Amino acid sequence: MDTRTTTRVSLTALLGTPVTDAQGHIRGRLKDIAVATGPDAGNVAGLVLKTRTGLFIVPSQEVMETPAGTLELRSSGALVPLKDEGNYLYLQQDLMDRQIIDIHGRKVVRVNDVDLEWLGRGAAHLLRVAEVEVGLRGAFRRVFKGVLPRARLESISRKFHARGIPWKFVDVIEVDPARRVKLSIAHERLSEMHPSELAEILEDLAPAEREAIFTSLDEEVAAETLEEIEPRLQKSLLEKLDEERIADIVEEMDPGAAADLLAELPEERSDAILEEMEPEERQEVEELLEFDEDSAAGCMTTDFVYLGMESTVSQAVQALRTFDGDPETVTEVFLLDEKRVLRGVIHLSRLIMAQPETRLQVLTEPRVLSCPADMHQNDLAEMFDKYNLHALPVIDLQGRMVGVVQAEHVISFLRDKL
Repeated sequence: MDTRTTTRVSLTALLGTPVTDAQGHIRGRLKDIAVATGPDAGNVAGLVLKTRTGLFIVPSQEVMETPAGTLELRSSGALVPLKDEGNYLYLQQDLMDRQIIDIHGRKVVRVNDVDLEWLGRGAAHLLRVAEVEVGLRGAFRRVFKGVLPRARLESISRKFHARGIPWKFVDVIEVDPARRVKLSIAHERLSEMHPSELAEILEDLAPAEREAIFTSLDEEVAAETLEEIEPRLQKSLLEKLDEERIADIVEEMDPGAAADLLAELPEERSDAILEEMEPEERQEVEELLEFDEDSAAGCMTTDFVYLGMESTVSQAVQALRTFDGDPETVTEVFLLDEKRVLRGVIHLSRLIMAQPETRLQVLTEPRVLSCPADMHQNDLAEMFDKYNLHALPVIDLQGRMVGVVQAEHVISFLRDKL
């Protein structure tokens, strides 16, 4: 049975605490606390002591807290000169006053203090990080440390409502490239967020932290996030990336969103990015760049699911499975003839209920709505409202289907007008 007990202590209270040997001689004062990263994240690896001869680090299992509130070394030979190899996260140096991401709360917060736990003697790690304090309690401790006695300070600070984030929900933003590599901080957890949440977090960060987070994302997540960010910030995020990296991201974006992004960049930069893109994706984006941004073609996407006139439900399901675009945006399947003229629309709800061998022509809507490529977005918005549409096909002068305007594009347009 696990009989170990825990006691809480704040980093603010610990910093500056005298560290003595077993005979009561002061060996130094606590300067910082080194925390492990990776699989052992949160476990205190060592305590950094400031002595007359420099900085030393002592393993956490060699230190214990005394009833008097001081720290005592178990072994007199435990001190080792500090050599910062970047393998640890230092709570005072790297965390205090820094912006961090609360993974659980999906928001950016600032660290005011850190709460640690002393574990019982039988534990493998005698000291570990419990949570990060982001409220007034931690701020009060730091402001009045040295002004009030420690016991009085702790008593008053506990009257403030605690706003702590458990360590497992914290993602540290490291902006120093050298330390970022060595610390291997788990940015992959950010990839699990919804792109709109990640976009809001990036908007709340300072430029250096914002860049550190964005460059850590893979192309697909970066593309989805970029689509949720306003044009001014988009340009800022891409400013320090080379054209090849930007092209990799743009290729993962919805073609319409990619065209909007490139249209906001200087023509020379936009052309250089297009040059780095794969031929098929480049052609799609270049065609969209030719349209007026206030027209239906200017806000449409060329990613949509379409099949020939003789296709069956089974073939439609296979087309949906192999669709390269965002599957969440697909609400209809379109029937096109050999000249790409729009001949029918089938809602997914009808597709799901039908037998695999059923011809798609049987399932088409009795009336096919579409709009010309040059329709103004104001008229487009009225059409969406009048017919309660989720998506609307866009056709050219020859009646060929060239893209789809989705409801989210219209909502975005209307929001910008407010």
